[in-house]
Amino acid sequence: MNAVRIWSAAAAAIWLGMSAISGAAHAQAGYPAKAVTIIADAAPGSTPDVDARFIAEGLGKMWGRQVVVVEHPGAFGSIAARAAAEAAPDGYTLYMPALATFVAPKTAAANVPLQLPRDFIPIGFTAENPMFVAVNPSLGVSTLSELIALAKSKPGSISIAVSGAGRLTDLTGRLLQQRENVNFVRVPYNSGTAAAVSDVAGGRVSMIIEGYSGIVGAVKGKQIKLIAVASLKRLPEFPDIQPIADTIPGFSATGWQVLVAPKGTPQPIVSKVSADLSKLVSDPEFQKRLATVGSYSHAMTPEQVLAFVKQQQDTWLPVLENSKEQ
Repeated sequence: MNAVRIWSAAAAAIWLGMSAISGAAHAQAGYPAKAVTIIADAAPGSTPDVDARFIAEGLGKMWGRQVVVVEHPGAFGSIAARAAAEAAPDGYTLYMPALATFVAPKTAAANVPLQLPRDFIPIGFTAENPMFVAVNPSLGVSTLSELIALAKSKPGSISIAVSGAGRLTDLTGRLLQQRENVNFVRVPYNSGTAAAVSDVAGGRVSMIIEGYSGIVGAVKGKQIKLIAVASLKRLPEFPDIQPIADTIPGFSATGWQVLVAPKGTPQPIVSKVSADLSKLVSDPEFQKRLATVGSYSHAMTPEQVLAFVKQQQDTWLPVLENSKEQ
């Protein structure tokens, strides 16, 4: 009798294990069966917002399902992080945090800066965006060297539009000031990139540092002028724009976003999304489209995302901690 019970218990355990494996495989094979939401913390029209929509469109075509981007900007990304963390871990709500969410001030909110894999399950890399330095044409400078010289000759005369305190747009300006010992008068904006760009275009503020897609309209309209890009090498899409590194050796500032899932999301679904995302961002046509708005991408495994995020936190957290309000 005992032997029968033991055998029955073992058989039940095996059956449950096989059912779990079968269920996981079915979840992966049938995913997605409905629309998927990607939560982002970017303001509409900003570079991370544009990148998120490119990714959503690409995945939507691949899956034959609608992929919707829902923005929850503000509070150093903590609002979006909270919404994503509270979502059902079923793969139908994903989250695309940007660099700033991982290097937010420790006093910003209880749930930022984010830590992986403590807070979310890493999926893959989505896009990166080198920061561009742009000025109002009336400032009379065409290069970064000329801008720095003007700022040093007239202290307090150069104002910089800050479209997000603590974000890379802000950190890049802070790092530039630290490296060159100059002072820009910070003009903060809580309403997103559009208002900041408008004031620079109108001559009310001297300059802005932003991803290209956030300023492309004003650049093409010749309302603001690009004078430098924070990539280590000259970009093929912007052959006339000098890298900051040519003036300040080793200077690099590139924004980025990664895709993650709420804790508890089934591993088969995470693996499928990771594989599909890697396929999408590795497609030459997709890369070409992304490059037209000053963004670039490449595939990363979840393990590579973990290492990458840690390296970026080690780079930028000291900049944030050592910065002083101007």
